[in-house]
Amino acid sequence: MTTTPALGVQLYSVRDDLGPKLTDTLQRLAAMGFTYAEPYDILSDTAGLKTALENSGLVASTAHAKITELDRDRVLDAASDLGVGSVIVPWVDPASIATLHGVERLAESINDASAHAAGRGIRVGYHNHDFEFTQEVNGRAVYDVLVELLAPEVVLELDTYWASVGGADVFELIPRLADRVRFLHVKNEPRRDDDRPVRGVDITGRMHEVVESARQWVELPVVEVVVHSGDVFEPLERNAAFFREQVRA
Repeated sequence: MTTTPALGVQLYSVRDDLGPKLTDTLQRLAAMGFTYAEPYDILSDTAGLKTALENSGLVASTAHAKITELDRDRVLDAASDLGVGSVIVPWVDPASIATLHGVERLAESINDASAHAAGRGIRVGYHNHDFEFTQEVNGRAVYDVLVELLAPEVVLELDTYWASVGGADVFELIPRLADRVRFLHVKNEPRRDDDRPVRGVDITGRMHEVVESARQWVELPVVEVVVHSGDVFEPLERNAAFFREQVRA
């Protein structure tokens, strides 16, 4: 008996093909073998998104939403309607976490949102970029300080590309964080001339190793292709085929 691999796609990858194309786009992603979609906007048209997800057969178990800045009950209402179990803080202003006080404030805000969301059966998580690793407080990467301050119930969505760009060794980071990491942002694409320099361990061509290193903890890998040339569906189809095999292995 075979099972369909759990593989997500961040809808920001297809941001230019949503709106009136939403249903067709989701159906196209499902046909590639994606089984989960990760929305980045669950408030503008929650009902329309729900219908499009149902029509495509995709499930939204995670979503990006600035729950620490928006009306959190409105965010949680939308998440509940969509069946989202984990609301992920997608980005914060780098300047806001340039000091220890700023990191402490962010952690307090996320922890508070997490405690509130728990009453609705929803988890809150955090998604990194590169600046959490390039910025330091007291000689330590902001990311490490933030994770220590976050409540154990707060999950991490580790963006492996941005972590490596920022200076992390993903192969050291994942086992150290262990079951804190529940979701991975991944892509398997060759480096482009305009890609950001990698300050950490380059994971280009090593995504099979990344997936394997996180297998025992990660619930869902999520493909995101932001920068591309031409039709974004071409790299998405390549990535769907590649990561389906990694998840199935």
